[in-house]
Amino acid sequence: MELTDNGTSSHNNYIPHYLLKDDPFASRLSRGADVAAAVYVIIIGILSAVGNGYVIVMSWKRKTKLKPPEFMTVNLAVFDLGISVTGKPFFTVSCFAHRWMFGWAGCRWYGWAGFFFGCGSLITMTAVSLERYFKICHLRYGSWFTRHHAFACLGFIWFYAGFWATMPLVGWGNYAPEPFGTSCTLDWWLAQASVAGQSFVLCLLFFCLIFPTAIIVFSYAQIIKKVKASAQEVAHFDTRNQNSHALEMKLTKVAMLICAGFLIAWIPYAVVSVWSAFGQPDSVPIPVSVVPTLLAKSAAMYNPVIYQVIDCKSACAKIRAMKKRRMYKSRFYSITAAGKGAPAIETQIEIKETD
Repeated sequence: MELTDNGTSSHNNYIPHYLLKDDPFASRLSRGADVAAAVYVIIIGILSAVGNGYVIVMSWKRKTKLKPPEFMTVNLAVFDLGISVTGKPFFTVSCFAHRWMFGWAGCRWYGWAGFFFGCGSLITMTAVSLERYFKICHLRYGSWFTRHHAFACLGFIWFYAGFWATMPLVGWGNYAPEPFGTSCTLDWWLAQASVAGQSFVLCLLFFCLIFPTAIIVFSYAQIIKKVKASAQEVAHFDTRNQNSHALEMKLTKVAMLICAGFLIAWIPYAVVSVWSAFGQPDSVPIPVSVVPTLLAKSAAMYNPVIYQVIDCKSACAKIRAMKKRRMYKSRFYSITAAGKGAPAIETQIEIKETD
């Protein structure tokens, strides 16, 4: 076993791609492809920053009225905003320059920030799915989740993401350039080069991908099962319970869409990363490796769109209800008089609808 130039041990005569080149940060794509990638990232970066910033500002304005589960939504917006602000400018500048411009120190910072905020988003969604699961499937636990629990949960999420993101900086794992040169990520290729690298990648995959994803899938599978079983029971509830149930279903729908969008964006990247770690060495073509990376960078953009779509549906429903009320008012509006000279008496019947 020998020691490579950046301090990692290698075996099986495997040398990571970034040690095979004199300049590991030179772009392996065409200049046109780099410019197209930069424009794409600029667009999704602006949409993500504006959308998540809007969610944070609106939540801040009503901070005293936020329910405990909504703190998870705000936390998710903070992580998504962090991905856009800390990572996308580095990638954009490097794409226009046709090479990574920030050296090894910038590479490690970029990799740390991307993994920290990405892991934080996934763990936040895991906490949201668990909260939804207990709220829907175990009603006796429905009222225990208070603001104190929410803040404790937020503290755990930030610690968890920070712990795993920092491990490569202190010697267990590493951050390295992507094969196409203009971006950096976790050094998945260490699994090909060292036993310590294999242990790091396996732990990372389990604690930061497989385990959280399994919790999310289990939670929403149980929720769907419970909703189908209780659909008829809800019809017999009084109006207040029906409204409460509708609100819980709305929150659950938002959470499910957010998790689905996140997983769809990140699963291709995870598959390519796992193959790079344990598959045939360097068998992923460079043009193929860049597509999952760009798709993963769009994950932070979806959540504000989902919020707005759900809110627009609610707003449209309220507008339709208001129109119906006005229609009922005009329909039941009548003018009666006791005699020819008697003053008119206006009677109005209003039919209210519950949301």
